[in-house]
Amino acid sequence: MIKNYSTNRSLNFYTLLKKIFDLLFSLLFLIFSLPLFLIISLLIKLSSRGPIFFLQERIGKNNIPFKCIKFRTMNPEANDILKNILMKDKNLKKEFEETHKLKNDPRITFIGKLLRKTSLDELPQFINVIKGEMSIVGPRPIVKDEKKKYGKNLKKVLTIKPGITGLWQVSGRNNLTYKKRVMLDLNYVRNHNLPMDINILIRTFGVILFPLDRGAY
Repeated sequence: MIKNYSTNRSLNFYTLLKKIFDLLFSLLFLIFSLPLFLIISLLIKLSSRGPIFFLQERIGKNNIPFKCIKFRTMNPEANDILKNILMKDKNLKKEFEETHKLKNDPRITFIGKLLRKTSLDELPQFINVIKGEMSIVGPRPIVKDEKKKYGKNLKKVLTIKPGITGLWQVSGRNNLTYKKRVMLDLNYVRNHNLPMDINILIRTFGVILFPLDRGAY
């Protein structure tokens, strides 16, 4: 009983600390990064027609969907382009079905490629953190079609908020197999604690500073 009480107190303290850090860091980040937001917004508007932000439905904690906010990196006709290339190329169709991504994606704009390489397209997700839909560190925010990839592990992974960064982002990202992605998410959910979060944040800065061979596309 004493051991369980001590463990629960530690977990509650970590959870409270994580919430406070998420909120304060996100607020400060959005305030100080406002000039960067304006520059990126201008580049997006000048390089292609369409909205500045892209809202995509993702699956959050307790299987509750939410709109994940990113800078738009694709052409407005992205859905039509995808349908067309998947109909024509079986190899690309197989790649997309396995990973939900394409390494050489024709839908992405020139500015979009730069934003993805540097992970700057994900900066608006700090708004999701402030709204309580995401955390700064956590498992990947998956789309509905990815739920079946997690199988019996889905319920466990969805017990905590998805993160802007996490083990997947600092361990190879899109260079990893989908099975490995699921394993990393599950590992984080089962073992997450303050030292792990700090380690992931430190490694995230390394990924941002040296993005060229980290599987970001």
